[in-house]
Amino acid sequence: MCLIKAYCRVVVPFGKKHYYTGVVAEIHDRCPNQNYEIKEIFVLLDEKPVIRETQLSLWRWISSYYLCMLGEVCRAALPAGLKIESETIVSINSDYEAKTPLKPNVQKILDILSQSFGMSVSELEKNTGLKNLLPVINSLLSTGAIEINESLKQSFKHKTETYVSLADNIRTLNDLQDTFASIKRAKQQEQLLLNYLDICGVTDNFEGSTSVLKKLLMERSGITAAVLNGLIKRGVFKTEEKIVSRINSSDTGMKAAAVLTEAQQNAFEEVKKSFETKEITLLHGVTSSGKTEVYIRMINETLSTGRQALYLLPEFAVSTQITERLRMVFGNKLLVYNSGISDNERVEIWNSLLSSDEPVVVLGIRTSVFLPFGKLGLVIVDEEQEPSYKQQDPAPRYHTRNVAMMLANKHGAKTLLGSATPSLESYLWAKSGKYGYVELNSRYGGSLLPRIEVVDVMDMRRKKRMVNTLFSPLLKEKIAEALSHGEQMILFQNRRGFAPLITCQECGKVPQCENCDVSLTYHKSLHRLVCHYCNYSIPLLQKCPACGSTSMKMQGFGTEKIEEEVTSLFPSAKIARLDIDTARTRSAFRRIISDFEDGKTQILIGTQMVTKGLDFANVSVVGILSADGMMNIPDFRAYERAFQMMLQVSGRAGRRDKQGTVIIQTSAPENPVLRMVRSFDYKSMAQSQLKERHDFNYPPYTRLIMIILRSRDEQALDNIAEQYSEKLRVHFGNSVSGPIYPPVMRVQTLFVRKIMLKMDISLSVSLIREKLEIVRAEMFQNPLFKQVLMHYDVDPFG
Repeated sequence: MCLIKAYCRVVVPFGKKHYYTGVVAEIHDRCPNQNYEIKEIFVLLDEKPVIRETQLSLWRWISSYYLCMLGEVCRAALPAGLKIESETIVSINSDYEAKTPLKPNVQKILDILSQSFGMSVSELEKNTGLKNLLPVINSLLSTGAIEINESLKQSFKHKTETYVSLADNIRTLNDLQDTFASIKRAKQQEQLLLNYLDICGVTDNFEGSTSVLKKLLMERSGITAAVLNGLIKRGVFKTEEKIVSRINSSDTGMKAAAVLTEAQQNAFEEVKKSFETKEITLLHGVTSSGKTEVYIRMINETLSTGRQALYLLPEFAVSTQITERLRMVFGNKLLVYNSGISDNERVEIWNSLLSSDEPVVVLGIRTSVFLPFGKLGLVIVDEEQEPSYKQQDPAPRYHTRNVAMMLANKHGAKTLLGSATPSLESYLWAKSGKYGYVELNSRYGGSLLPRIEVVDVMDMRRKKRMVNTLFSPLLKEKIAEALSHGEQMILFQNRRGFAPLITCQECGKVPQCENCDVSLTYHKSLHRLVCHYCNYSIPLLQKCPACGSTSMKMQGFGTEKIEEEVTSLFPSAKIARLDIDTARTRSAFRRIISDFEDGKTQILIGTQMVTKGLDFANVSVVGILSADGMMNIPDFRAYERAFQMMLQVSGRAGRRDKQGTVIIQTSAPENPVLRMVRSFDYKSMAQSQLKERHDFNYPPYTRLIMIILRSRDEQALDNIAEQYSEKLRVHFGNSVSGPIYPPVMRVQTLFVRKIMLKMDISLSVSLIREKLEIVRAEMFQNPLFKQVLMHYDVDPFG
């Protein structure tokens, strides 16, 4: 009998049929609250803990700070392969007899089920080729034709490979000679045995059997599996399945880290010196300054002390290039943990870190902060300003940068934040002395920052120099010049699709989503109008649904329209588009980036996916086709983000021995943000925006907490939002703003209202949470509140 221990997994029933995985947080003898329904543990999954104490401590902090349940954090933290849940299994009722002829689809379902002991709904859809089977299943269930049961599903499976060895009766050289004598007429079997001995390195001093990977043996010998099976039947060979690791253990190509330039070496020394007195340091380095080489040197130092390092990137897209770069330096000490690996690989990395404190470096994205590190010494948050570090849905809605700093704190590790355009929060704390601050102002190899030109598109159109085109004469000229010199270019527009609006010229009607209060975007590749919030779509309208007019006009432009015009202007150029529509899969993203890196593509058109730390040696021109869309967003962070995005994408140009050119097209050339972008003046942008934030009481001088309320009943939602706001003002006074009507007031059939709290940064989050829970409990007294979905978003982004 195995006793339950803290930090082990258990399966617990919820309701009559469903089962979920939980982690034992504590073993105690305290009597629970009388109103608390105790759940009996269905099964214990582990004899040893699957998490560390420091992990649970971090998870508790996340739960407390981000105002969510500990179980929600646990669900986000554990890899899918460690979570066992129940799934519905459909099976046929053998006693059922149909009284009337069945529809072909229904009969097909029953025929498939009759050949199995039961299938999940997804398996049934796959085997029948039918979609949306739930209504049919409900109908069959009501007639008694089928039965449903819940079955526990465990997704993690060990990887196994087949190994070949000599049978147990072949132990000596004489046994081996006798074996050769018995198969001397079977030349292929004899050759296979010789190949086996050659792989084993067997000489005259034969001392017994050695296991050889079956795949290797068959490849080396070039002989069919039937020959091997014949030797197994004759008692010459035996096979066995062995568990093998999915983690890449190859250290092929390992080489020493690159020699640092003088500027990089100075930055490296300054970071080390900063860490003597500061737990957190911001490395502020211009684009293409070689921050990654400084990171590599810091990781090397950490590993040499026997401690582990975590290198965080904002999303999987950025990791494509950096992975091989780190692999060459760290070999099998590098573990990659992102959406590019399978669930089974995630479990193996988890177990590897849990069972060993060996010095390794983990290259990962958001969820890497949940891994079971034992001896963490350094956390690097690269491109720390990126909004992708903020988890939006579902809970926990955490910011990876903040969690990473707390993770490092709990391990006594150091945190290195890196960016060419730091977040205003990090910059303020660095300049005020809370964090260390190190600058790296020169580009690697002495390359020059690109020359930035701002084009007034309103003026161009007024002068008839931009008629029926998205491209200014200057941008077309620079593209043609770059193509003639065999150079590459990036065209940036942070909007996908062909046209964001379709408008009736007669009545002004704009087609909108049925589920969301947003206009539909035209996607020419699909020939459909698509909602970017819920994926609702309809065919392209030929006439107005309101007045019947055929005068439907497309307004605005996205990456698809740019691609079409570039193809028309430069028909011989090789063009690729990088957005969520073309890079939905990991392999598609890799292919697009790889082709551009190898020079197979000359013009890359993309959304913000092209701004995120990618390094291309031959890019000489960057075109930002519409800066206005980034600057005119109703968000207090709009100017900061616009500056960061434009500077980041500008940094892709001229990254080697030639100065690049950046063309920014805008209707507001005098906007102060554009002046600062032109001069790469981050500090002026930061100072002006920080002053504005201070004057209007916004982060980083306050802490924002957003309360989001959603319901299908708009009137009930408005009543609840008003009442909720008034109750909050009793506790928080003028810190409460709202109810707020967001720009998109209905998403996926649910109306949305928000209430914003601007809290003093010094106030304890636990005290704020206590008051919020009091108000929430009061709200439950209103029956309408049960119709409302509510969640908190601490430090919201957008």
